[in-house]
Amino acid sequence: MSETYDLIVIGAGPGGYVAAIRGAQLGLKCAVIEREQKLGGTCLRVGCIPSKALLETTELLEQSQHSFAERGLIAGEVKVDLPQMMAHKDGVVAQLDGGIQGLLKKHKIDRHFGHGCLLGGGKVEVASGDAEPVQLKAKHILIATGSVSSSFPGMEPDGDRIGTSTEALAWPDIPEHLVVIGAGVIGLELGTVWRRLGSRVTVLEYLPRILPGTDSQVAKEAQKILQKQGMDFQLGTKVQKVTSDGKTCLIEVEGRDAISCDRVLIAVGRRPCTDNLGLKRAGVGTDQRGFIQVNSSYQTTASGVYAIGDVIGGAMLAHKAEEEGIACVEKIATGHGHINYGTIPGVIYTAPEIASVGETEDALKERGHKIKVGRFSFAANGRARAAGHTEGFVKVIADAESDRVLGVHIIGAHAGELIAEAAVAMEFGASSEDIARCCHAHPTLAEAIKEAAMAVERRAIHS
Repeated sequence: MSETYDLIVIGAGPGGYVAAIRGAQLGLKCAVIEREQKLGGTCLRVGCIPSKALLETTELLEQSQHSFAERGLIAGEVKVDLPQMMAHKDGVVAQLDGGIQGLLKKHKIDRHFGHGCLLGGGKVEVASGDAEPVQLKAKHILIATGSVSSSFPGMEPDGDRIGTSTEALAWPDIPEHLVVIGAGVIGLELGTVWRRLGSRVTVLEYLPRILPGTDSQVAKEAQKILQKQGMDFQLGTKVQKVTSDGKTCLIEVEGRDAISCDRVLIAVGRRPCTDNLGLKRAGVGTDQRGFIQVNSSYQTTASGVYAIGDVIGGAMLAHKAEEEGIACVEKIATGHGHINYGTIPGVIYTAPEIASVGETEDALKERGHKIKVGRFSFAANGRARAAGHTEGFVKVIADAESDRVLGVHIIGAHAGELIAEAAVAMEFGASSEDIARCCHAHPTLAEAIKEAAMAVERRAIHS
């Protein structure tokens, strides 16, 4: 017999489980379908959380190797226990998975284990191994199946020597030479992890710059810092083929000698995860790249079927998916829901961190938008100087006439935390003067945001 719900969510990643919880809060009878044992999606299992666990641990390692002595801290040799490091990462994931399981139970949300497939007419089939498939019914069905790593012909992952981010989060040994294909967020973060552990890291990028889409001034500064740390960049490089004999990898590059290495990380983007979802049968339309098409209410081309998160495109960020899940369910339950896509921040967890919200200077100038720009270096910030994290800067971009803040870009220590102030300010339509006239505690890194806002009108105090 089919069980009936008000809302069925396919996919229990950040967007999916959050949408289900919000639905339950609004009085909907909800269920989630997830084919992985652990909840939380790619973000929790093989993405955001495990990568940050490794980044935090390896940053401690690097500090012990390069920063302790100058601060008068004399420690013995710090050795790497890679299995324990991976066990700690897995433990963090397990704890958070347990937390999500508890949240679903708290809100009386049914969890169905297996692969969900649309049957049309408000029906979903759940298949799990050899068990008999189960049919569920709902007035509203929300697709939140996320994305998976992309690859190109000639550079397919083999699950071992040639891997995606999933494999790179669990390699059993430290490669002597790691080649990263793609100088985006994933490539630079995981490249940083293995460089800190002792790998020689070479990054190959087809474009003439790193971090496409990031403010070019910030990207240029990031490249300079990462090169100083030991990461080798080969830009304007077209990879033709990647092969492995089980021990070493060979990368064929157009117009250059082939590169030999121990392991390859393919980090060339992500694609929507819509395999075997029954989209066509249910009347759910997709675009040429496979992303599900939705309107402003996240309604697909099939009545009663919605989609949010990576599967509909846009910024592939966990918090963007969460906000969409909440907005979608609120529209279903109350008729109202809202997201301001112009104030969704993004963070890159290298050292120093990189964070941004709003428009880049490049994009604004390309459109002919008249702007004012203020910039302040962390080298002139007291807290940054005391902490020994003086690299980077804050950049505030404002409209030339109204002074409304259009974008804030930060490269520096704790940029991911600092960007929240900018996001809130922009959400409330703040001007650069608004930020500049708000008192910031001293000594704090946040003072750099105030100073950058003051610099928009050429009145920064400490530069």
